[in-house]
Amino acid sequence: MAEFRLPPGSAPDRKAGKHHAAPAGAKRVRTFRIYRFDPATGARPRIDSYEVDMASCGPMVLDALLKIKNEVDSTLSLRRSCREGICGSCAMNINGVNTLACTRSCGELGSGDVHVYPLPHMPVVKDLVTDLTQFYAQYAAVKPWLQATTPASPDRERLQSKQDQEKIDRPSACILCACCSTSCPSYWWNGDRYLGPAALLAAYRWIVDSRDEATGERLDALKDPFRLYRCHTIMNCTEACPKDLNPARAIADIKRMMLEREQ
Repeated sequence: MAEFRLPPGSAPDRKAGKHHAAPAGAKRVRTFRIYRFDPATGARPRIDSYEVDMASCGPMVLDALLKIKNEVDSTLSLRRSCREGICGSCAMNINGVNTLACTRSCGELGSGDVHVYPLPHMPVVKDLVTDLTQFYAQYAAVKPWLQATTPASPDRERLQSKQDQEKIDRPSACILCACCSTSCPSYWWNGDRYLGPAALLAAYRWIVDSRDEATGERLDALKDPFRLYRCHTIMNCTEACPKDLNPARAIADIKRMMLEREQ
């Protein structure tokens, strides 16, 4: 059996965590246990606990995190932008599940403590902020733009039927939050060579686009033991997607197209 160990110094120091008590008079207290790590200090990660009065806080996990940052501990680092589940910035691991903090209600998490960590198996820049450089490079590697040699009409757009548009409608809804890729064990183990569910979903979106004229080249680029075929249909990606997309199905369809092309 394979044995996996965390890099030295990466496990949280449970004894170093700080506790921030709720203010006097708090009516509905809930504890948030948040991963803290600042590489500039040279110290190991720690888990800080914050007691938040939910009676004066919005319903979402992001509301609580912003309340902590604004009113309790301004050193807490996290990404956020739209607060509507559109930008994907606030992707993180909440109670063991990759999700968006802006769309995850505290009420959905039961009545116990809320555990907030950065996306798993990614380099941590600081606290809940992960380094997505490689993730974006893999997305760029599938050339996520229209490739066509036929000149476009000067007086209209490149048209397609409603049926063809429906093929790309759902894959186009990906917000690149990285929840799917960072939930995938194959991506954890081969992240330097396996493109991951998000990038492959983007590849599929252009492969099936009726306006694109580089289908063969796109499939050729994926014909590799690792770039595509490290997917073992574990299905974590589909379960983790906060937009209810199905990267596993897209990957399976790409494999099917590869097989049909070789017959």
